[in-house]
Amino acid sequence: MSAATRIQIYVQPRAARTEMAGRHGASIKIRLAAPPVDDAANTALLAFVAQKLGLPQRAVRLVRGRSSRHKLLEVDGLAAETVAARLG
Repeated sequence: MSAATRIQIYVQPRAARTEMAGRHGASIKIRLAAPPVDDAANTALLAFVAQKLGLPQRAVRLVRGRSSRHKLLEVDGLAAETVAARLG
């Protein structure tokens, strides 16, 4: 099995809708409709990224940043180039 791909994400919770929002420095910016309460934003983030990548949700994990806007995700099953292309 190949090594997992890690991606840096910057989240903006409580947005009008969940969507990709370009770049934030070296991170991919994602707006989340979910509030940062009871892990709702993290759960929504993992589901959204998995859906965008065409992967099951179990293939995407939060490695760092559970209570921060700056997150590090690990993705199984896709090369870094594929992840970058699908997330823009």
